[in-house]
Amino acid sequence: MALPANVSTTLLRNVPLFAGLDEAHLGVLAHMILRNRFARGQTIISAGDTTDSLYIVISGRLKVLMRDEQGREVILAILGSGEFFGEMGLLDDSPRSASVLTLEPCELLSISKVDFKRCLAENSDLSLTVMRGLVKRLREADQKIGSLALMDVYGRVARLLLQLAEDVNGEKVVVKKVSKQDIAKMIGASREMVSRVMKDLELGGYIEVRGRSIVLRDNILLAE
Repeated sequence: MALPANVSTTLLRNVPLFAGLDEAHLGVLAHMILRNRFARGQTIISAGDTTDSLYIVISGRLKVLMRDEQGREVILAILGSGEFFGEMGLLDDSPRSASVLTLEPCELLSISKVDFKRCLAENSDLSLTVMRGLVKRLREADQKIGSLALMDVYGRVARLLLQLAEDVNGEKVVVKKVSKQDIAKMIGASREMVSRVMKDLELGGYIEVRGRSIVLRDNILLAE
């Protein structure tokens, strides 16, 4: 649901995408942006839709996925606070290439295609940030293709856990719970194989499960 236009420049300044803009530009931007809240399990955009807006994640997590004609899914990415999506279609005027669904309650900002293109034309820092985001996704896609071709399932699971981990008191920890089914869809394996690999990694001392979190040991690099 879209909320009234009550986006502050303070909020925008804390969004990495807009961090390089001055106060005047942030003030103009605040009047263009809508603030939205979505429940868990909602579809934000669907593959094939007309591209009309850019979305920025304020809180919550979402998954970017593609489905084939049989309904099988491949998860391309999991997005969190500060990340954005929907920019590719705004730049090349193509339909949405993937779907985005919420994994938990989310708060998003959205800006229309017309306003976003005007902002890009007027702000070189914003254009550079968007380009860096596109390059980052291209590199991640290259890594995923490489791991699918060159790594076994153990290596793919280990690499994904490292990508999802955060630094917590000197330890690498996967704080946000990711289901084994979603892990399987991200690395191109079956859920049963992922369960077996996770159990082996735990028994081998590569990971430690603490409640909903997974602590990665230094030797997990050996499992890649």
